[in-house]
Amino acid sequence: MARIARLTYYPVKGCAGTSVPVTDVGPAGPTHDRAFQVVAPDGDFRSQRRYPVLAAVRPRVSGERLTLSAPGVEDLVVDVRRDGPRHPASTFSWHGDGIHQGAAAAEWFSAVLGLPSVLVGVAPDHERVTSGEHPGTAAFADGHALLIASESSLDNLNERIVARGGEPVPMDRFRANVILSGWPEPHREDDVRVMSAGTAKFGYAQQCVRCTVPMVDQATGAKAGPEPIRTLAGYRRHPDGGVVFGMKAAVLRPGQVAVGDEVIVHSWAGPSPSTAAAEPPLTATASRPAESA
Repeated sequence: MARIARLTYYPVKGCAGTSVPVTDVGPAGPTHDRAFQVVAPDGDFRSQRRYPVLAAVRPRVSGERLTLSAPGVEDLVVDVRRDGPRHPASTFSWHGDGIHQGAAAAEWFSAVLGLPSVLVGVAPDHERVTSGEHPGTAAFADGHALLIASESSLDNLNERIVARGGEPVPMDRFRANVILSGWPEPHREDDVRVMSAGTAKFGYAQQCVRCTVPMVDQATGAKAGPEPIRTLAGYRRHPDGGVVFGMKAAVLRPGQVAVGDEVIVHSWAGPSPSTAAAEPPLTATASRPAESA
């Protein structure tokens, strides 16, 4: 039996997450998840891929206020603008407008990143259709409403990393929203097609092809590669290229989920095509490292 072990939302795309015991889930994912993003003056989004220092930015949402913290700069508290002046915003193939969150937030992020930047929020008329086996919508996430991973997948990965002489990595490297416990088989989440927990229901969209972000220390915002990408490349190759960890999902029924909720799988698929069956068994054992704050 699988249960929800951890829930995390990421208020500002690319910045640190907030773990919570319970959250409402709307059509675009958990409340506040990727509701803001930092963009260039032309609207192109800033991410940890090019600016790993974003990982060290700690956003906190409290009512209608957003607090921003980062090493070396003073905290900034701004009133969230739900509507108002628009600013171009893009996330990969999606192009639209966001709500400009004001000069103070723009100056703060410009100082942190060392180049002109603007903070935008999701507009009330935001429209975005996500792809995959179950289509849906999303705010400023890379492509889908939810990223789901399991503890057994991380444990298996860390066993392989340790067997190669490396250090285990924490789950926060993968920036998932929903962490599941209870499945002994690694990457079982890849085989889920429809699942529910609490009062919400989710549908599989696609496997998550990873970029360089898992090689960033999420506590410090410093690059810390080559793990876990190096080890994943040995046994989690996607047929279309890249390496995969976790699955992306669409929200089929909005609702509320909580840590400890039982996960009910309504339909399954066959084995993941990216899991190599020919790799020799492992003998090393790794414990799961503590999560970054």
